[in-house]
Amino acid sequence: MRKSRLTEAQIIGMIKEQEAGMPTAEVRRKHGLSQGTFYKFKSKYGGMEVSDVAKLRALEDENGNPTRRLSL
Repeated sequence: MRKSRLTEAQIIGMIKEQEAGMPTAEVRRKHGLSQGTFYKFKSKYGGMEVSDVAKLRALEDENGNPTRRLSL
């Protein structure tokens, strides 16, 4: 899967712009996003702060790291 060209902080900023009252179409046009991409970002990062994203990334890394798994 292709990585985003945007940082998590930029994505959260876009979502906050939309939540503050800017029309979704304007936010998407300003940042060059498709409707699907914007709503995918919103479903993943909606309601988060930048510090929450760091915690989420740490958890995802921990869960995806096979060396931390216990072998039975």
